[in-house]
Amino acid sequence: QVQVVESGGGLVQPGGSLRLSCAASSGRSFTSYTMGWFRQAPGKEREFVAGIRWTGNTRYRDSVKGRFTISGDSAKSTVYLQMDSLKPEDTAYYYCALGTAPHAWKYDYWGQGTQVTVSS
Repeated sequence: QVQVVESGGGLVQPGGSLRLSCAASSGRSFTSYTMGWFRQAPGKEREFVAGIRWTGNTRYRDSVKGRFTISGDSAKSTVYLQMDSLKPEDTAYYYCALGTAPHAWKYDYWGQGTQVTVSS
């Protein structure tokens, strides 16, 4: 089993920035190929935000392009989400996820999430 733990959420004013961090660990060896961030707002379905494959490819949902940046360290199975120019509509519970499939954008393990609130 792989444990995924997020940190860095909080309350920020519109236009502000936050940086989310995520670290994965396990008592057994594992290889991660993909890590990513999802979010879920109250009353809405969980949606993809950003993802990274350790080959160097990244993906973003359209509404965060140019404002959010995903990065990470494959050796440490850690991923970060730098969120700038935050908007109230970015308010949600943010989840980190990890994938072990070598050739697919697929996520197998999930964290418990961290709350991000954008409000004045």
